[in-house]
Amino acid sequence: MVLRWYTVVIDCHDVRKQAAWWAEAFGWKTIIATDEECVNVPGWVEPETIQDIPWERIGPGMVFVPVPEGKTVKNRLHLDFAPHTSQDRDAEITRLEALGAQRVNVGQPEGPGWTVLADPEGNEFCVLSSRDF
Repeated sequence: MVLRWYTVVIDCHDVRKQAAWWAEAFGWKTIIATDEECVNVPGWVEPETIQDIPWERIGPGMVFVPVPEGKTVKNRLHLDFAPHTSQDRDAEITRLEALGAQRVNVGQPEGPGWTVLADPEGNEFCVLSSRDF
């Protein structure tokens, strides 16, 4: 038996706003949007495009759920994203900042090969150096 990584769940105050931000930031789309849950999947995903992909090879989605408490400490788990070597990493970081991401310091060393950002509700994620694999 093989389990599939199904979703990443993000706690937030405004699920619709967070889902919209992440969809815009990564070219995904929101397929479920209620005040209690929003679900994002990659923009290319359509029922007919994934029907022939084996269950365990379908990538995860993102689910946004409401919580009453605010974020108080750095995340124990965060997402890493990398641009392709054909993309301008610094331009991508600038684009994310223009959408509302902020650079944050979580104790990372000087000059790392990644930049730590936070989404509009403070959830950290990293933009790594450009890669081709």
